[in-house]
Amino acid sequence: MAHNNKPTYAEAIAELESIVARIQDDSCEIETIKELTARAMTLLKYCKEKLFETDESLKKLLDELDEGK
Repeated sequence: MAHNNKPTYAEAIAELESIVARIQDDSCEIETIKELTARAMTLLKYCKEKLFETDESLKKLLDELDEGK
């Protein structure tokens, strides 16, 4: 896990994949499904933020490159 106790993007995706597998398991209890779904929502929001931040950073870098022409 990353230094600030937040997962890396790859770790978050791996956890999401694990959650999906657990939810798809026929023996998964309804209470567990509720908890896993809540965790998945948190991870999805985190991943979305990371993707947005990366997109903004890349746009900024490309703008700087274009300015250098």
